[in-house]
Amino acid sequence: MTTDSLPQVTLGNEFDGLAISDTAFALLDELGTVVGWTQAAERLVGHGAGDIVGRSAALVVPSFGAAATTDAVVEHLLAENGWPGASAVRRHDGNLVDVSLRITALRGQDGPTRWLASLTDTGGLSGDVLSGLMRGPLLARAPIGVVIRDPHLRCMFTNDVMEQHDGIPADRRLGRRLTESAPGATAEAIEALMQQALQGGATKVHEYRAWLPTFPGREHSFGGAYHCLQGADGEIVGVCVISADVTESRRMREDVAAISEASTRLGESLDVMQTSQSLADLAVPLLADYVAVDLEQSVPFGEGPAVHSGAPAHGVPVLRRAGQASIHPGVPESSLTQGEPVSVPSASPLAVVLRTGEPHLEQHLDRPWVDGRPAIARRFRETGMHSLMIVPVRVRGALLGVVLFVRTDNAEPFHETDLLLAEALVSRAARSLDNARQYAREQSAALTLQRTLLPRRLTGGTAVEAASRYLPADMDHGVGGDWFDVIPLAGARVALVVGDVVGHGLHAAATMGTLRTAVRTLADMDLPPDEVLAHLDNTVQRLAEADGDDMGSIPGAVGATCLYAVYDPATRVCTMARAGHLPPVIVDPQGHVTFPDLPPGAPLGVGLGDPFETVELELPEGSLLALYTDGLIETRDGDIEDGMRRLGTVLAEPGRSLEELCTRATDAVPGQASCDDTTLLLVRTLSLSAGQVACWTLPNDETAARSAREMTVRQLTVWGLDSLGDSTRLIVSELVTNAVRHSSGPIRLCLKQHGVLTCEVSDSDTCSPRPRRARSTDENGRGLLLVAQMSRRWGSRLMSEGKVVWVEQGIPTTSGSRTSPRF
Repeated sequence: MTTDSLPQVTLGNEFDGLAISDTAFALLDELGTVVGWTQAAERLVGHGAGDIVGRSAALVVPSFGAAATTDAVVEHLLAENGWPGASAVRRHDGNLVDVSLRITALRGQDGPTRWLASLTDTGGLSGDVLSGLMRGPLLARAPIGVVIRDPHLRCMFTNDVMEQHDGIPADRRLGRRLTESAPGATAEAIEALMQQALQGGATKVHEYRAWLPTFPGREHSFGGAYHCLQGADGEIVGVCVISADVTESRRMREDVAAISEASTRLGESLDVMQTSQSLADLAVPLLADYVAVDLEQSVPFGEGPAVHSGAPAHGVPVLRRAGQASIHPGVPESSLTQGEPVSVPSASPLAVVLRTGEPHLEQHLDRPWVDGRPAIARRFRETGMHSLMIVPVRVRGALLGVVLFVRTDNAEPFHETDLLLAEALVSRAARSLDNARQYAREQSAALTLQRTLLPRRLTGGTAVEAASRYLPADMDHGVGGDWFDVIPLAGARVALVVGDVVGHGLHAAATMGTLRTAVRTLADMDLPPDEVLAHLDNTVQRLAEADGDDMGSIPGAVGATCLYAVYDPATRVCTMARAGHLPPVIVDPQGHVTFPDLPPGAPLGVGLGDPFETVELELPEGSLLALYTDGLIETRDGDIEDGMRRLGTVLAEPGRSLEELCTRATDAVPGQASCDDTTLLLVRTLSLSAGQVACWTLPNDETAARSAREMTVRQLTVWGLDSLGDSTRLIVSELVTNAVRHSSGPIRLCLKQHGVLTCEVSDSDTCSPRPRRARSTDENGRGLLLVAQMSRRWGSRLMSEGKVVWVEQGIPTTSGSRTSPRF
């Protein structure tokens, strides 16, 4: 590089790779008096230039104390904190702010000394290690070049590092403008940036690249920042030019970006062992050639008290291998498999990390602790382990385990920057592991309760495929009042229900359990949806009255919403009603989304007395029906209609599986916690084929029973169910005979094969049949008893135009049925 130009310096784009623009700078004289102040310093401490210039820096930096000179301050900080040092500044309001303090010595043309103090707010940095890694600490470590210029851009003070950055010696820089020291287009462009700073513009940071004389042939990247310096009266006294070598920062930013992108996958699982293995897989070969994740033995199960970092009370905790990965197939660096206990020699670095809770870096692996352990020593030699990092997995003061990073084939030893990156990755993984650990603990505590309150598995039979999600909003308050169910009904039909009881905790859970039981009982009675809701409304009112009568009970809000639907795969008709609940989402096979216009109804227990209304919808086979609670679509800051539209958009992909759609729907708003429990019931409708259903209309006369028997026998032969011929013939004869005797108008007979054989007889009579015990002298009255003995179950349900009596028979496993039901 020449002394009169900057041909090897290339000015780049604006950037802030080291957060230099956010760093506060102050110029001090040799006595520690502030002689120059920046806008960034004013933003940090709240003092304007008029408040602080001309006064001791101890006004805002208590570390300066009663030191007579800035030299004494530097010696004090070196003794107390190392260099640079962690310190604190006192804001204008009296509060203390944690900062990273660095003081750089400057020399002038005639020998006077000045000091530049840089303060980076460490308390304001992001808590995320990766996102904060590139900020204050790197600026503190990177050698910085400093030039102080007067308002005419003549150099007044500089340090020796600046010469290493641009190649201009101090004696050619002091007293001159940059265009005088190194004339050319680059110097003119840099002076234009200084003029912008002097004119009160915001601090700008530009990247420039240079080939340094000390590193021939190797390009370095620098960040240059330009800060306006103000005097006591706010007048401009000069410009402060900061130059920092960001070559290492650029490489680290690339590594941080790779780690940040990869580590987002760590939270995909709530299984501790799977998360540990994902951590090992991510770190190889990004950071190391071999990585092992060893966790305290109780962590995978969420059991036992937390082991606190540093000096365990009962010795070194017992570790188990949770994950490992290597660049070599078969992981030859380890003889352990996942789940096996890990031996921890007392003199090993691993034991030291477990005792202290601090990370360990061993650039060149020293192995005296393997003496007497020939198997370990041999493995070290055979695999070429030569550099080691051990990072503890810590979260909220608890030690979950350790992660070992080893280099074998990569001849470059680990450095401090590698350790920082490893700590950043492990810090993110620690949160995922802690989430998985807490999930395991919460699951083990809540599973028993949830098994009794929510369905263990969903059985949709030949009517629907079903999947569900239930996510409590806050486990600290226990299971909430959401519930859902899929209830098989006679004739291949299925009842779908979702409800939400007001509140959380035991009271809501108990009410939910009561209502779920009531719904199942009412479903067994084959009541239509509007009548089911009417009975539930009465139940909730009685529960509220009982709570009011119990003076010793803890009062709780009583109320609930509910949506109840019945789907018939034979007709593809879905009948539904709701009580103050959100409408369902219906997605047809082509992905068209609708929210059916159902009468809302009053919430259960309100006591308005208004009747509930039923709506019938014909659904194409393969339609998606979503029943949900408000926790799925409503957030603390979101609109419920936006949530409904968002849910519809997520579900408008009929090609996806129900489980995948459940996951996508419950993860639709990342980063926004729901303010209520989240329940989602998804069903995909099926239908019975024409070959599975046979129906006939019979005259209401004495020929009906004979015709019904004949048609039934022929149909059973077609289905290959001849073994059921005798019993079915008797059942059909009894039901049709009763219909002829007690009703007027046509009679309808239907046979359905859907895993069981269902016989249905419909007539115009609205009285439900009741079996009775016939006396020995009675000539009739035994038919329904015979039906009950020859069937699995039987019952009846009312319709608007009469009733249906149905009977189910099991199909023998040896049956040669020629038409298999579809599932």
